[in-house]
Order: sequence, then C-alpha cells, then structure tokens
Amino acid sequence: MSRAPSPSPACFYSAAGYSADESVGYLMKRVMMSITQAADKHLEPQGITHAQWGPLFMLRRFRASTVAELARELQTDPGAMTRLLDRLECKGFCRRVRSTDDRRVVNIELTPEGEVAADKVPAELAQILNEHLAGFSKAEWTQLKGLLRRMLENGEAAAARSAK
Repeated sequence: MSRAPSPSPACFYSAAGYSADESVGYLMKRVMMSITQAADKHLEPQGITHAQWGPLFMLRRFRASTVAELARELQTDPGAMTRLLDRLECKGFCRRVRSTDDRRVVNIELTPEGEVAADKVPAELAQILNEHLAGFSKAEWTQLKGLLRRMLENGEAAAARSAK
C-alpha cells in the first residue's frame, strides 16, 4: 500500500513578519494554559492539580500501570512522573505494589480514594472544555479536532523525516 506524498510545508509565516500574537503555536499554548488554570481551579476541591489528574485518569482507565508506562502515555520523563506519583501517594490516591511476576517491576495502583478522585475528572474536564468551546457549532468543533490532528500528523511526519 503506497502512502500519499507528504504535503509541502506551508508559507504562512516569515521571519520578517513574524508576530507571536499570530502564531498558531502561541495561541495553542495560551489555550492550553487557560484550560490548565481552569482545571487546577475545578480540581482543587478533589485535592488534585491539572498535572496530577493525568496519571489518575490513566490508571483508572487501565492504560498504564507502571512509572515508565505513565511517563510514556503522558509524554513526560520517568523522573518527573516518579515525583508526581510521590505526591499522589502522600495524598493517599495511589500506592506502589511490587509485581509478583517480576520483582523488578513496581506497579502503581489507585486507592479507593484515588478511584473516587479519578472518577470525578471526566465531568470536570468536560465542563472546562465546553466552557472553552462556547459559541462553537458541532461542525466547527469537529473541524477543529480534525485540523489539530492534521497538524499533529504533519509534525510527526516532519520529525520522522528529520530523524532519518
């Protein structure tokens, strides 16, 4: 099966006319910061921060169970993930359990309190994202997701080409 050739890079930006206010990257970062700040505010009553909901959510959805898997899923380094899990463990949301199959492996498990906190995350995030998407039509929302996926695919393709 042959793949379609990669599209040529766009020519929307130039060094001479570059303005951060018109940068898609800058705007996406600002949107993410706004979502992060809202998540921190909404999740504070549960005793978790925006950074901490990711591991809780991944553990609850059984998408990861070790430090390395969580770090890979959440695109962070294992050291930072270990420190984040230390904080979650101190709060009583998770615990480390040595694998019975391979004693070198330490699995991370949610406590009952962690399960309760993780179960509240989707409702909070849905509210936050819906607030940020106020005034968008369903078609615009679908288009936005498609455009962002396309940018991500272009970035991954460019990274793969530069790695060769």
